[in-house]
Amino acid sequence: MKRSPWLVGVMLTYLGFLLLLPLGALVGTGVQYPWAEFWPVVTAPVALAAYQLTFGTAVTAAVVNTVLGLVLAWVLVRYRFPGRRVLDSLVDLPFAMPSVVAAITLATLYGAGGVLGQFWEEGTALGGFLPLNFTASVGAVVLAQLFVTLPFVVRTVQPVLLELEPEVEEAAYTLGAGDWLCFWRVVFPPLVPALVTGFTLALARGIGEFGVIVIISGNIPYRTLAATVYVYQQLEEFNYPAATAIALVLLLASLVVFAMTNLVQRWVLPPA
Repeated sequence: MKRSPWLVGVMLTYLGFLLLLPLGALVGTGVQYPWAEFWPVVTAPVALAAYQLTFGTAVTAAVVNTVLGLVLAWVLVRYRFPGRRVLDSLVDLPFAMPSVVAAITLATLYGAGGVLGQFWEEGTALGGFLPLNFTASVGAVVLAQLFVTLPFVVRTVQPVLLELEPEVEEAAYTLGAGDWLCFWRVVFPPLVPALVTGFTLALARGIGEFGVIVIISGNIPYRTLAATVYVYQQLEEFNYPAATAIALVLLLASLVVFAMTNLVQRWVLPPA
């Protein structure tokens, strides 16, 4: 097929208007902010607490979904059971569900007095053993990030599992390898790049999550106030320089995550 230079130009123009110009405007606005005012804003105690909460919960959610996403992808690919296609379709639900609907659903299920949350309230049998509060708590932030980042690892690992040749595993079994040895030596290595990619996407998505968190976390400063919600609060107060400064920190964090991921993938992937 003949390559069309104009098609490249159209795509570059499209990406420029969609990505480069907005990012450039954000960086340009931040650069104009005097350093003497910029630094105190991004290092204010409430901002540092918001960073700690956002990055800590995002890493936690990404790690959990990397492990469980691998298990879920394995089940969807290697097992046949009634409802498998339905379960496979439900994995993409966080992509399609509006944030408000997702927040209300999670609050209804896991919030105080909710369908499942009532069993963990204080005074109940489970509550006395493992008291959990998924409303206006750090647990609510983690729960929101777990929900929105679920599909990333599953959808990056699933195609790799489908492409693995069963003959290689059969050869490993023939040579005397057990299930665990076959998994770690034969199956797992090809999955590492997909797992790294899925983890990165989940981490970046968790850092940037806003819609669900703003509704169910309570947004309590120094406790449950996420960095994205803090940016929104600054915008509501018409403090645009502060909002831009915090947004630049989040942007820088995302760029660092993707840069580190590229380095890890270059180290993991064999040279072509």
